[in-house]
Amino acid sequence: MYLAHFGLQQVPFGITPDTGFFYPSTSHREGLNLLHFALASGEGFIKVVGEIGTGKTLLCRNLLAELGPDWKAAYVPNPQMEPRELLQEVADDLGTANGAGGTEAAHVIKRINRRLIEFARAGKKVVLCIDEAQTMPRLTLESLRLLSNLETEKRKLLHIILFGQPELDEMLTAHSARQLKQRIVFHHHLNRLNADEVTKYVEQRLRVAGYSGDAVFSRPALKSLYRHADGTPRLVNILAHKAMLAAFGEGRGHVEKYHVKAAAKDTEGAIKSFWWPW
Repeated sequence: MYLAHFGLQQVPFGITPDTGFFYPSTSHREGLNLLHFALASGEGFIKVVGEIGTGKTLLCRNLLAELGPDWKAAYVPNPQMEPRELLQEVADDLGTANGAGGTEAAHVIKRINRRLIEFARAGKKVVLCIDEAQTMPRLTLESLRLLSNLETEKRKLLHIILFGQPELDEMLTAHSARQLKQRIVFHHHLNRLNADEVTKYVEQRLRVAGYSGDAVFSRPALKSLYRHADGTPRLVNILAHKAMLAAFGEGRGHVEKYHVKAAAKDTEGAIKSFWWPW
């Protein structure tokens, strides 16, 4: 690897969401603020939508990391399951005891409700974060209404945040999902990084990884990185990683535009060429 070559302590451009590398872009900062406000307002349903690789999972993990001790969080990373399975997953995350009623949906909801009341009496609020929500079968998505009905006379017992790709919005336009859609009071669209943010994003990740020298990426390389990745953080990571490997292979201490261009040619999803109106 190129760590010693560039004076790094860890890989700066991994694709696994790591809150230690979180870069507060305008869209991410707005999304995080909105989530905190929505939870403080006591709303039941919140939705965050963004294209592949824009950092929805990282935003979710940052929110969970920032919640105080008066919150209990449940997290479902893969909701591609039937309604009863999802309810059981939530029940397990909340630490409900298996009752005599078995695993039928109605009995699981009763167990969840009892557990939520226990949390409320202890002064704790509960949030359920569902990642990749667009993968849920329609019946499972619609069954979330059953959980949103759990409330006292004064407030909701469970807050639900859906993180998903734009396909989630398409699912919610279905006539059968209209009741669920009406309950989503707050929503946020996670945007890609702009050119200036890509530069700051790259610099921050290198700094967190331990780099302290002159700029690794030249200005043309950064501009090329933005264009080939179209501002998508995950693609920025992949291209930057490959470009640094290419520079390392040549024994160079800086990444140039042609390194990024070569990385783009070798990467699925990267923009390979550009069309100009003139």
